[in-house]
Amino acid sequence: MGSMGTESEIISPAIFYWGTPVVLIATENEDGTFNIAPMSSAWWLGNRCLLGLGAISQTTLNLRRTKQCVLNLVSDDMVNAVNSLAKTTGTKAVATASPEEGYLHFKRKNGYKYVHNKFKHAGLSPLPCDLIRPARVAECPVQMEAELKAVHEMMQDVDGKPLLALEVKVLRTHIHGNIRMQGHANRIDPDKWRPLIMSFQEFYALGPRKIEHSVLAEIQEEAYRSMSNPVDEDGDDRGEDTR
Repeated sequence: MGSMGTESEIISPAIFYWGTPVVLIATENEDGTFNIAPMSSAWWLGNRCLLGLGAISQTTLNLRRTKQCVLNLVSDDMVNAVNSLAKTTGTKAVATASPEEGYLHFKRKNGYKYVHNKFKHAGLSPLPCDLIRPARVAECPVQMEAELKAVHEMMQDVDGKPLLALEVKVLRTHIHGNIRMQGHANRIDPDKWRPLIMSFQEFYALGPRKIEHSVLAEIQEEAYRSMSNPVDEDGDDRGEDTR
């Protein structure tokens, strides 16, 4: 028998937000303006990222229409900006959503408001991208230009609008110079990179230091290059200009 508090117990969590970095996804609206949506259901493999989004969110609609987005990673000193965007939406219909409209009604019931200019609302600065139309968020230490490659429906066994996993490919990565690893052209210094983490809807930051040496870190990062993020002759993750 385990000691008090360490024995296994069965629960049924309503959400499974175990802890992932906060991302501000920038997409282009139909009128040519830009939408920003905070989210944390994202994970990376190679130069691909899977974004977990509702099928009728404005970000999803924009991304499926234009095939383009910017993944802006937030640092732990940007909480105010994220909070200012947390209950905003780029969908006008939220104001009149009925119970039959499911996801939109959930947002209305929980205080979401339509905001057209998300950059101004959050006090953030837009920067032009090199390869795609949506704007980057200047204040974010990491800004990844990306294009949509595939859409995977999730929870097809559940009635109602499905959740989607949208697979995007990173075309170009911009970073603030203060998180680059000294002496390396293409590496992030994890001792300097301080992402904002969301765990069960609350914000957390990484500790000030790593807790122990990682055996996996003995493999040089560039050893993964050929199967994760091939580059051109200039050594940059440049993609075809799709503007």
